Amino acid sequence: MKLTLLCWQLLLLSTLVYCSLGQGGDFSLPASLIVSPDRSQFFEYESVSLSCEVQGNSAGWRVVRNTLRGYLSECNTDWGKQQGSSCIVYLIPSDSGVYWCESGSGEHSNAVKITVHAFLSVSPDRSQFFKYESVSLSCEVQGNSAGWILKRYTVSGERSDCGGNWGKQQGSSCNVSLTPSHSGKYWCESGSGEHSNAVNITVHAGAVILERPVYILYTAGAVILESPALPVTEGDSVTLRCRHQGTPSDLTAVFYKDGSLIRAESSGEMTIPAVSKSDEGFYKCSSSKGESPESWMTVTDAGPSPIPSPSVPVLSMSLPRLLCSLLVGSPYLLVTIILLVKGCRSRTQGENLSLYRIVSFQQNTCCKSE
Repeated sequence: MKLTLLCWQLLLLSTLVYCSLGQGGDFSLPASLIVSPDRSQFFEYESVSLSCEVQGNSAGWRVVRNTLRGYLSECNTDWGKQQGSSCIVYLIPSDSGVYWCESGSGEHSNAVKITVHAFLSVSPDRSQFFKYESVSLSCEVQGNSAGWILKRYTVSGERSDCGGNWGKQQGSSCNVSLTPSHSGKYWCESGSGEHSNAVNITVHAGAVILERPVYILYTAGAVILESPALPVTEGDSVTLRCRHQGTPSDLTAVFYKDGSLIRAESSGEMTIPAVSKSDEGFYKCSSSKGESPESWMTVTDAGPSPIPSPSVPVLSMSLPRLLCSLLVGSPYLLVTIILLVKGCRSRTQGENLSLYRIVSFQQNTCCKSE
């Protein structure tokens, strides 16, 4: 019996060691947060995929975050879009924060800090301008914006900073009175070499432009197309305007997308009530005064409507953890049963021996009396 108890003790010890060091114990996390692309720093409008890799059943696990503003929420509410087991996020600076996976029972994965870096904003929000128009370029930085400088690289090959021989620095913005020589690429850069998104700006010496997402290029044409300078979101209303310098705004214009005719508008502007991904592409306009350059319009996915968090917690336990729990509990249960059986047998044997002794004593007494 002593040998049997020793075997059970050794089994119990080995089980505890396995569960402490192995994948099923409390010393390892039950899930992992996978980030794709595998990095922690992003620019605005970049996308990231966050996935919960769970050993066993992944039901009840979701991606949760705590932003720098202290707002705790889960994917598919007011941010992110759930696609299968992944959460797709189109990033903006307010998305900076700590992300992790969490189960309905409160278990959690590793945490990952994601930072959305500075971006260059353009006001007015378009990419084509006439000569002598003004534009305000701002470096919007999450946190401290000190040390960030607006830079440009012109079509003539000149690289310089705002406040030198062009632009006027006002706070975090650089105000520029445009001429064709200002056409080029603009971006924000920190002292440590970090940089924002780049914006191409075109300044026209002619009379017509197309307003659309940011670019600034030099042409000698007469027409520009006005359109949003930054990506627009699915479902938004977008208006494209064909402008001719020095003429009324109700110039009759014909609009094109990717080289194909869309329609003519007597008002000189065309509205897309609710844009979709199929509306993404190159746009231009033409009128009796000329034709604008093409401008690219980017359309990003809209997140789904907010849905409430599940009110009933979903319990989740991986298969290795369940096996470990059973392995740890089973020896205790078996030893307890064996000891109970042994105790009952000993008690029964004792009672039987006592009864036998009583009967034997009575028989011996009777025999002696006879």
